[in-house]
Amino acid sequence: MSTITKEAALEYHREGKPGKIEVVPTKPYSTQHDLALAYSPGVAYPCKEIEKKPEDVYEYTNKGNLVAVISNGTAVLGLGDIGALAGKPVMEGKALLFKIFAGLDCFDLEVNENDPDKFISIVKALAPTFGGINLEDIKAPECFEIERRLKEECDIPVMHDDQHGTAIISAAGLLNALEIQNKKIEDIKLVVNGAGAAAVSCTKLYIALGVKKENVVMCDSKGVINSSRTNLNGQKREFMTERNINTLAEAMVDADVFLGLSVKDVVTTEMLQSMAPNPIVFALANPDPEIAYDKAMASRPDLIFATGRSDYPNQINNVLGFPYIFRGALDSGATMINEAMKLAAVRAIADLAKLPVPPVVNTAYDMTDIHYGRDYILPKPLDPRLLTTVAPAVARGAMESGVAKRPIQDWEAYDEKLRKLMGYDNKLMRSIFDQAKSKPKRVVFGEANTDNMLKAAVIAKKEGLIIPILLGNEEMIEKRAQRLGLDISGIEIVNLRHDREAPRRKRYATKFVEKRQREGLTYPEAKEKMFDRNYFGMMMVQEGDADAFLGGTYSASHAIGQIATEVVGIRPTYNHFAAMHIINTKRGTFFLADTQVNKDVDADTLFDIARLTRNSVEYFAHKPVMAMVSYSNFGSSSEPECCHSREVVNRMHERYPDLLIDGEMSINYALNTDMRDKTFPFNKLNGEAVNTLIFPNLSSASTAYRMMLEMGLGDAIGPIQMGLNKPIHYISVNSPVRNILNLAVVAGLDAQVLETSGGLIDR
Repeated sequence: MSTITKEAALEYHREGKPGKIEVVPTKPYSTQHDLALAYSPGVAYPCKEIEKKPEDVYEYTNKGNLVAVISNGTAVLGLGDIGALAGKPVMEGKALLFKIFAGLDCFDLEVNENDPDKFISIVKALAPTFGGINLEDIKAPECFEIERRLKEECDIPVMHDDQHGTAIISAAGLLNALEIQNKKIEDIKLVVNGAGAAAVSCTKLYIALGVKKENVVMCDSKGVINSSRTNLNGQKREFMTERNINTLAEAMVDADVFLGLSVKDVVTTEMLQSMAPNPIVFALANPDPEIAYDKAMASRPDLIFATGRSDYPNQINNVLGFPYIFRGALDSGATMINEAMKLAAVRAIADLAKLPVPPVVNTAYDMTDIHYGRDYILPKPLDPRLLTTVAPAVARGAMESGVAKRPIQDWEAYDEKLRKLMGYDNKLMRSIFDQAKSKPKRVVFGEANTDNMLKAAVIAKKEGLIIPILLGNEEMIEKRAQRLGLDISGIEIVNLRHDREAPRRKRYATKFVEKRQREGLTYPEAKEKMFDRNYFGMMMVQEGDADAFLGGTYSASHAIGQIATEVVGIRPTYNHFAAMHIINTKRGTFFLADTQVNKDVDADTLFDIARLTRNSVEYFAHKPVMAMVSYSNFGSSSEPECCHSREVVNRMHERYPDLLIDGEMSINYALNTDMRDKTFPFNKLNGEAVNTLIFPNLSSASTAYRMMLEMGLGDAIGPIQMGLNKPIHYISVNSPVRNILNLAVVAGLDAQVLETSGGLIDR
């Protein structure tokens, strides 16, 4: 699992605008006319329509896309009863997950009230605002009554995710595990350790799927819940067994399935060995399971094992369910989330795990052959198909069970809507981070004596993303780190001006002269260049003393680019190198080039840029759909700039017959698929949405991506250098820390690919 430090977490939550979510207008508001429509007097008209016909609230407001995450902070995961105010960061986080995974707007509401009746009254009074209510982190047994009452008294979906989220996901895993282990659900013996909200909900759902109640043994901290126990609450009495057993160890004998929602290390290897053949163990205690993964797997070769952790196979993760369950419920106008909808979600999640896994998922987890089996009983959380699989299943469940007030009529259009929503989730960057962690590489930070570069290096080290090497004066870097409150212990610092590095400078100078002596370079000149941190850092990579270099620029970047061509050179099949920015927006991921390198662009330069960008888009697990952008459209201008773009399209079609590329075209036609295909039906993009934009010159490309960022239209990764022989990247030292970190991780990933490809980055 990712190493999370207190300092990193606090900085994440307070940097920029404090917190994790914000409200963004969805209608024009720039003119007085706009404001008059938005508020007075225009707002009176939808109010009157809703007064006459309450259902119109879904047509004129965001109620149908708005979820509330509501908690009183009495059972915050891993923290306990910390109160409503202290629980707010958790609720904000849940709101963020709703947005990025399902495109649902979400308000977090922390209610400072522990009395169940008063809490219910408050939430019920707030319900008209929302399309659905996600109850969160409310302690048992009060949570059962709170959810029951609110489901009865509200006409919108209400779900306590702590109960039902784990139940739905683990039930999907159970169905697949039973299939793999060749067991029938009606025959299995189930042991449940833990008797809280999640355990009770899981057990009830398993019974709904076919587990026989008499085959269930539930344990709490005092042992088996049996008929000899007194003072049991109603929830526990429901699962009381008549068997004459008292301990977890006794219950485990000949059991087929163990479900743990308790505490770590309560299960022993002896207990696992006493279970029936081909056992299934879901050890879901957080953050450490009831038995360690390694111990469990060593004890039984026939075992299927799942935990709540991301660093082991078969993670039972609620994020597989709740965003998509609420998505389907709201989209169908469901008045509740009932058993039929939950069972529909269970089966949809289970069935998805059996389908072939697309390359983007393998890439996200740095694997090559994820497939249905003992180590893959559930889809991965980053599988984009969850949205288009689970939400429709839930919506159908709502319709078939008669609770959908706005049944979906056009399923094809609904599927298209869901596909567009995928753009909210930055799966690409998370997949890059995950792959980088699998084998961290040594990345040299050329400007480690600047605040943001140093912060990025420290974060990367703590996260295990790369192994940073800092170029600079040790004393100055240490003082800067102390001022910034950064821990740089364990990070290598290389002072290229220090005497102890003199032999390295001499070695680098010698190697550099050998490479460029036929270009007039002398040894004294080369030795002098090695006092420059860019030359020195790149030579570290060239000579194998580091794996990648991240330089820092203060204004113009052409000088460092020129140094890169001198030291590591351009790939032999190209005459130019270029830079690309990846922009993640709610419309999806876009690739823009050339955003940094080539000022003077002719057809040959543009051809290299297009080739490099095509390779890079595929490298990042996307199918390139490319538009050559200009101010003209398909030959409407004979200016050289437009002719270059048309020539490149022809050359790209000749070299890559299956590649989707066309142009030249203006940006509006590139981004508006319907308008482009209607106006220019002969274009070769065949109804595909463009994700790759090749600009005719550096000015237009740089302006485009900077404008998008400044207007808040997306987040950037880049500039990513394409076409150099080694992983050499550079970025402004004044860039946000996150942008520097992202590029450092990309540099490390390049180094991984360089190593495995035998010395060639395939970009």
